Amino acid sequence: MADLKKPCVKITLTDTKPSVFESKVGGLGYIPHDSNFPTDSEGRQLRLLAQIDCAEIQLDGFMEKGLLQFWLAGTDLYGCDFEHPTSQDGFRIIYYPEVDTTVTEDEIRNKMTNIEDEYDEFLFPVDCECGMSFEKSEDRYIDYDAIEDDYDERWNENFYSKIGGYPTFTQYEPRSEEQQKKYDFLLLQLESEWEKILWGDIGIGNFFISSEKLKNRDFSDVFYNWDCG
Repeated sequence: MADLKKPCVKITLTDTKPSVFESKVGGLGYIPHDSNFPTDSEGRQLRLLAQIDCAEIQLDGFMEKGLLQFWLAGTDLYGCDFEHPTSQDGFRIIYYPEVDTTVTEDEIRNKMTNIEDEYDEFLFPVDCECGMSFEKSEDRYIDYDAIEDDYDERWNENFYSKIGGYPTFTQYEPRSEEQQKKYDFLLLQLESEWEKILWGDIGIGNFFISSEKLKNRDFSDVFYNWDCG
């Protein structure tokens, strides 16, 4: 097979204290004056997994401005329905094309219910509030079933947090062949990182979307999965 490559943006967590308008993992996310926290089917507020300042991402087809948010429920499966991975009941993807900088952190906090009483504080993959830095890069396609030489090195080659590129999994590809064609763009991959992100037993989380729906800024149909070893 040819040496296939795909552009991506690598994500590195930083020890900065990002504002509600900046890229971050965990913490307090931006919510406009006339909006509220997204909730699950039982009305419980979801928690912010990650927020991306799209102006920092240089990828064809990706938004050039606004904030893209990933929210999860604090449950034992982190809001994921493995039988129906596109059901945005326990998770939500929200895109704000415009950001109102008159919104304050105190205003957002005043909209927050006592989440600790609603969810077990340990049932969430993020245990930090960290900034993000981005680096434009590319992934090389790896046929894991055909790896013979330098197995460990090749296996870990694409294992990092990113947007775009080729996804990696600790177990197996969760999408069927048809779903791989439909949900063909890696909207976000977050890898476990000690004392910051932990998907189960040192796993990885993935969000996929159709390139066409990404182009149309339609985030109602996203495939969410995480796994661990």
